[in-house]
Amino acid sequence: MPPSFQETVRTPNGRLRGRIGLSHLLFLAIASIPFAARAARVGDVVETSVWTQAVRFLTLSDPSVRYALLGAVLIGVSTGLLGSFIVVRRMAMAGDALSHAVLPGVALGFLWNMSKDPMAIFVGATLAGLLGTAFVSWITSTTRIKEDAALGMVLAGFFSVGLCLMSMIQGLPTGNKSGINSFIFGQAAAIGPSDLKLMAIVTVGALLGVGLFYRQLLVTSFDPGFARASGLPVRWVHHGLMLFLAFAVVIALQAVGVVLVSALLIIPAATAYLLTDRMHRMLAIAVAAGVAAGVAGSFVSFLAPALPTGPFIVLASASLFSAAFLFSPRQGLLLRWWHQRSRNARVARENTLKAIYHLSEAHGFKGEGALVRELAERRRSTLEEELVRIRGLVAAGWATLSDDRAVVYPTPAGWQRGSEIVRNHRLWELYLTNAAQISPDHVHEDAEKIEHVLGEELVRELERRLQFATVDPHGKAIPAIGDIRGSAPSRGDTTIGFRRSGP
Repeated sequence: MPPSFQETVRTPNGRLRGRIGLSHLLFLAIASIPFAARAARVGDVVETSVWTQAVRFLTLSDPSVRYALLGAVLIGVSTGLLGSFIVVRRMAMAGDALSHAVLPGVALGFLWNMSKDPMAIFVGATLAGLLGTAFVSWITSTTRIKEDAALGMVLAGFFSVGLCLMSMIQGLPTGNKSGINSFIFGQAAAIGPSDLKLMAIVTVGALLGVGLFYRQLLVTSFDPGFARASGLPVRWVHHGLMLFLAFAVVIALQAVGVVLVSALLIIPAATAYLLTDRMHRMLAIAVAAGVAAGVAGSFVSFLAPALPTGPFIVLASASLFSAAFLFSPRQGLLLRWWHQRSRNARVARENTLKAIYHLSEAHGFKGEGALVRELAERRRSTLEEELVRIRGLVAAGWATLSDDRAVVYPTPAGWQRGSEIVRNHRLWELYLTNAAQISPDHVHEDAEKIEHVLGEELVRELERRLQFATVDPHGKAIPAIGDIRGSAPSRGDTTIGFRRSGP
């Protein structure tokens, strides 16, 4: 299973706390591919070049392009805004179930007056979606069935009923010409002025609702217990959010269809989640990601024939998520890999400096440098492996190597850092032995890990608590400030020897 992300937050400041199911997001992105052939594109491409098509799109000369583009923007705003609260509430599957549960309502809205009336379909789909969520609540409250199982049953059951009704509509004399199938796979080219009016109303309503009840949504999303104790109507806030979510799902059906609409609720919000830990910023980034995906998907689908709009909107959204997943400043996979790689390299260099210190200590801090051969023997490595490590020290400015590659000379900075690592290690061993009453034979491994991350302030505190002890639990001297920063016999101007400045 792919990993989930968690961010520690503080509710009053709107900091986020939640988990994102990456496997669900990747499934939604991949799921758009099989339906691409059956989804409609923005406009009909004539025999012309890609450049000409791009100019036609950018100049908005075609009415279908204007309608589809404006619809994609409105859908991006509403789904990005409401999807953010779905993600932080860990209700991604609820959004998926709601998007599939509206299909019977779409069919019943069409059967109401045997026409593709946007208002009738909107009302029918909204009622069906709310009925689906009510069924989930009823099942979980009256049985021992968990919410995920209830969501799965409602999703499959309502979607099956919707498909049966769709098949029945296709069997009617005018069924094949009704265009009702566009609600399953999406048909952005069919968006008209009446659809845009409905989208605009829902989007403005979502903006007003979130703006007026932002604090209530924030508190109930992150700390329902505190919200109840404060007297907030948690249940009513939840139902209001689900109502607006149903509205957003229904208006998005025309563009991307039932199958993919849940992706527009989740992926832009998940993208924003990786880029910030503030709720108000997440809302803005999610809206921007949703709008950008809508514009990009519409643009690509207009360039060539057989390129469907809805799936390309979802793929554009998934591409933005992939970019955030890889390059996010705080949670990006590549950045984390680079930091881990840099940290491992730094630890390896510091361990080499520590080995040089130990070797010098064994010789009574006499001489100017350490023999590479002795280092290799001490660390049970080959001469070639030790030379590779020493080259890392040289590149970092922590050591120099003799011309015959037989002796390594730490620079003043290298000697200081090596002494600090030894000091940190031995202080921590002594602290664990004295404060935690751990046997001296069992403190080495823990000190090996902590020695590289101890800061100077914590080291000073350890020294004070240990009353500036001079030896560790094994009887070895703990380097003091004078040992770390003191001078010693040098080799030229860039190296320092190993003579201790204290007892």
